[in-house]
Amino acid sequence: MNVIRTDWTKDEIAEIFQRPLMDLMYEAATVHRNNNAYAEVQISALISIKTGGCPEDCGYCPQAARYHTNVQTEPMMSIDDVLAKAHEAQEGGASRLCMGAAWREVRDGKDFDNVLHMVRTVNDMGMEVCCTLGMLSAEQAQKLKTAGLYAYNHNVDTSEDYYSAIITTRGYDDRLRTLDHVREAGITVCSGGIIGMGESDRDRIAMLHMLATQPRHPESVPINALVPVKGTPLAETVRVSVWEMVRMIATARIVMPKSVVRLSAGRLEMSIPEQALCFMAGANSIFAGDKLLTTPNPAYEDDMQMFDLLGLKPRKAFKDEVEARDFTSRG
Repeated sequence: MNVIRTDWTKDEIAEIFQRPLMDLMYEAATVHRNNNAYAEVQISALISIKTGGCPEDCGYCPQAARYHTNVQTEPMMSIDDVLAKAHEAQEGGASRLCMGAAWREVRDGKDFDNVLHMVRTVNDMGMEVCCTLGMLSAEQAQKLKTAGLYAYNHNVDTSEDYYSAIITTRGYDDRLRTLDHVREAGITVCSGGIIGMGESDRDRIAMLHMLATQPRHPESVPINALVPVKGTPLAETVRVSVWEMVRMIATARIVMPKSVVRLSAGRLEMSIPEQALCFMAGANSIFAGDKLLTTPNPAYEDDMQMFDLLGLKPRKAFKDEVEARDFTSRG
């Protein structure tokens, strides 16, 4: 069992990140097996409950109002439509539903009240509920917790030094402040980033350092490969290789041994052998379903065939809480 550390230095993480790939993968696989049920993979579904029209200028995002993409602005989904998507996801094997809204920040009012109702309703289905709604106040985080929210996603995206090259409409401190509010409300944190936006290895290491030195490691760490979208500033960016994804996932696994490391955006372009390398390196979560907000993604049926081939099984909802209760009752 590895010691959970939040005092990593950038030099220590750089030394891990820069190891020969075979050595890095071997250590990450060993850490993964020592700390997690390595053949269990959490299946999450991600739906866009409010699409397009976002005032932010994130260079990777097709939902920004200022970019000319194929994404059309749509009103908030009805609760019935969200429930239908949740049932579809649950039947496909998903234990977590993540609901995303193209907002800069949460604003109190009818739309936020609808989100709280959605959280309560999906939570009653026995699914873990995650939201990604932009920046959040302490009071709003507490309202989400009271409604039954299990996780809140707010990615740091990249390093603090490179952040302004990708986003100028908010600061890095805004990101961290929201994570503080989420953590203080007792909601689990989902926070990771994107590689392939023109950042350096130093930026990738700095991003992992930021995550691994939070007061508590994020319970979920998504590692995304940029999916270039026509009409965005990063449309002509060359896609990252699977080896870059493996290196990021393996390093994240070693420095955050018990976090759920999610193989996220970019998976559609990966073959099953390439995804298998990511699972061996420590990834133990995926998004399933045909879309990630507005980006194409493998279908549930294809993922279940891959699970059968690789000997993987879906992780059950609320596993950590169930195991903690069982341990307490045995004590």
